[in-house]
Amino acid sequence: MLNEFKAFIARGNVMDLAVGVIIGGAFGLIVSSLVDDIIMPVVGAIFGGIDFSNFFIPLAGGVTATTLDAAREQGAVLAYGNFLTVVINFLILAWIIFLMVRAVNSLRKEEEVAPAKPAAPPADIALLTEIRDLLKK
Repeated sequence: MLNEFKAFIARGNVMDLAVGVIIGGAFGLIVSSLVDDIIMPVVGAIFGGIDFSNFFIPLAGGVTATTLDAAREQGAVLAYGNFLTVVINFLILAWIIFLMVRAVNSLRKEEEVAPAKPAAPPADIALLTEIRDLLKK
């Protein structure tokens, strides 16, 4: 059973998937930083300095705080500002993945369109073809 597990792990698909997951996690952090540190401040500035991260609706009666972290300590809140940030995060990530898949697909189509040169026939076939052509004349 251990040898079977080693064979399973050593297969290329499993290792490719592991590398993809690790790179995807790191890429997700980059996109999160892009959204949180660059895009959302610009969007907030366009809409008059609004900070989406502190948008929430109190669900408990005793919530009087103005920041999300303080409100969560006081009771239940519906943090739709964080949800909005995550949705923007997802849309950016989905758009980038779409562009990457589109680029790879266009490269594959170019490879498929270019026909390979036909291989030269073996010497005996070439000789027989030449004899046939001479007999036709």
